[in-house]
Amino acid sequence: MIRGALAGATAAAVWAAAEPPARRVFGTEYGDVRVIGRFVTRGPLAGPLGLGVHLVNGAVFGALFERLGGRGPARAVAVAQVENAILWPGMAIVDRVHPDRRRGTLPPLSRNGRVFAQEVALHALYGLVLGVLVREGGSSRAARSAP
Repeated sequence: MIRGALAGATAAAVWAAAEPPARRVFGTEYGDVRVIGRFVTRGPLAGPLGLGVHLVNGAVFGALFERLGGRGPARAVAVAQVENAILWPGMAIVDRVHPDRRRGTLPPLSRNGRVFAQEVALHALYGLVLGVLVREGGSSRAARSAP
């Protein structure tokens, strides 16, 4: 499970790095790191804490993916998309309770097709990276490069 966790955290870091260009491509203000961080705290620590929680989420997902026998990019992308589809209805809750939504500094999310498309793309990227790092036969590039 450690290999899967390392691969998942790595994939989540790639996702976080891809958020700014994804926001430009999809024309949104939405980003998981921002939304998570602003749920946790306000002020200058929102970004680092949001990233930290995002990386932990990615590590847990990666560990479970590997533990449950997941291997390879195709399966990882498919599982990440299933997770996205299952969690997407939760955006209605975010729309109601998130401080940035309540203040109006973040537009409605749950019915925003551009945000949904961005999430599909970033989940695909996450799954691709996770799957490349957790390959058939149980080997992991992340684990081979770890000390």
